[in-house]
This record gives sequence, structure tokens and C-alpha cells, in this order.
Amino acid sequence: MNRKPIILVTNDDGIIAPGIRTLIHIMNHLGNVYVVAPNKPQSGVGHSISMDAILYCDSVKIDNGNQKEWECSGTPVDCVKLAISEILPRKPDICVSGINHGSNSSINIIYSGTISAVIEASIEGIPSIGFSLLDFGWNADFGPSKEYIYQITKKVLYHPVPISKHVISLNVNIPKLKQKQIKGIKICKQAKSKWKENFDKRLNPRGRSYYWLLGEFINLDKRIDIDTDEWALKNGYISIVPIQFDLTNYSIINVLKSWNFELLIIFLILYI
Repeated sequence: MNRKPIILVTNDDGIIAPGIRTLIHIMNHLGNVYVVAPNKPQSGVGHSISMDAILYCDSVKIDNGNQKEWECSGTPVDCVKLAISEILPRKPDICVSGINHGSNSSINIIYSGTISAVIEASIEGIPSIGFSLLDFGWNADFGPSKEYIYQITKKVLYHPVPISKHVISLNVNIPKLKQKQIKGIKICKQAKSKWKENFDKRLNPRGRSYYWLLGEFINLDKRIDIDTDEWALKNGYISIVPIQFDLTNYSIINVLKSWNFELLIIFLILYI
């Protein structure tokens, strides 16, 4: 890469979150940084977009870095779409999202606004990485993750996959540990898991019911599944899971073909 790369930075915790401020600082050492991020927390919005709401996107100056920044009234996916279509001088060389306050491992990827921004960038053919630290606290210590984030991003920037293959999209989760306690990096698959949800039903002062969503994380993988992100994180490793937007379940395509839908259609035409 001869020219200085353009790096798009976004997140779902909001543009003033400590995680994204740390990520911006790291990316300033790698290229020209453009930040387009939500103006308020958007955790759990998944891949939602604003179809029936006006979007505002205003230039802001939050700190003394070299980056150019815009805060957007929409979702993380809105931010990526606006950045590519309206704000950036050209398509970015990479999109990084985060650093998320909290885990985006296993099933959490489905609900994550952080990772949905990564997926949206990959749809546009842009290499992308989502970074998450397993610490939900606003004052989380992102220090131990900085060098890892720098090196992972540099690898993606300067080691692109061949054009005939899929664009690189990575879901990176970092355990809440001191730097010396992190054992290394594991390339993983997404663990099989789910949330067992329940709702705490209450009444407001006017007698109207309302609900608080509660849940318990259930890991469905066996303890010996050492190639999963959940195992890696619990054992002191940073997990990297390559992800894609193709949700096709290829393993049952032939099963469905054996159902002979064509014969059913012929029957319906002849006898109904």
C-alpha cells in the first residue's frame, strides 16, 4: 500500500465512549482517520437501519487528535452507510468498530451494533474488524489491548486476502486481563450458545405493566471445544473469529432439494 490508508472508525457505545476514543488514538498511528459514530449509545441494535427517521450527521471536535469526526443520530450501520456514501473522500481501506465495552463473542454477534457495522463494511468490500473488551465498565482499562489492536489492524491492512476470496472481516474479543496475563491470540470459531431470557414484570405508578429484559448466557459447547471463542477467552487468550454476511446453511441444501418441491408444484397446478 503506497498511499496512506483511510481508516473509518465507528462503534455502538457512542462517539464519546472511552472505547472508541482509545481506538481512534491507535488508528491515528496507522493512517488518516475518519470517525462517523452514533451520538448516543446504540448497543444491541444489531443490523438495524433508520428507514422512517431523519438522519443528522454533524461535524464535531472532541479531542486534539488528527482525525476528522462526525456524530450521527442513527445506528452503527447508518454511520457506515453515510460515511461511504456522503462523507469520506473515497472508499476506506479498512473499517474498525469498537472498542466495545463488553463481550461480542459467540451468539452476541447477532445482536451487536459493533459487529453489524463490521458486516456492513464487508458488504461494501471493505476489510473490517470489530474489537471488544470483556469489561462493561465505562472506566474499563483499554491499555493492555492497545498493542494487540494495533498489530491486528496492521496485519489486515498490509496482508489482504487474494481478490478471488472473501473480504476479511474479523470479530476480535479481548479478555479483561493485564497485558502480561494475556497468553496470546487464538483463531477460533464462534461458540454455540444462546441467551435464556426472562422478563421482570413490574407496574409503573399509574398501574401500567412494563418489563425489564433479563437473561442467562448458556454455552452449548463442550468444555473440550478448545477452538471456540468462549474457550479462548476463558483461558486467557484473545479470540479472533472470521465472520461473513452469507447466512446460507450449506449443509442442508441437498436435504431440501430431496423434498421434491417441483413435484408439489406440478400437483398443485393439475389438481387444485
